[in-house]
Amino acid sequence: MTYYQVRFEKRAQKALKKMDPYQANMIMAWIKKHLMGTTNPRTYGKGLKGNRAGEWRYRIGDYRLIAYINDEKITILILELGHRRDIYK
Repeated sequence: MTYYQVRFEKRAQKALKKMDPYQANMIMAWIKKHLMGTTNPRTYGKGLKGNRAGEWRYRIGDYRLIAYINDEKITILILELGHRRDIYK
């Protein structure tokens, strides 16, 4: 079995630091529970279409996490995260 590792893009790290500490802890707890060490990260997310084809969206309450899943390197690269009203702009 192969387990996926999670990595953060710089803009995702910056967005996480700017967030309310409660929301940031909630998002990190969700990532640890559902994405770190998983064998299939696609079960929790939804594939995006259009100009974001190939990326995956994860819903965490009112927040969204946009990620790229690399099956060759067995990694999940978190590209962006933020409130649902702002994330797709």
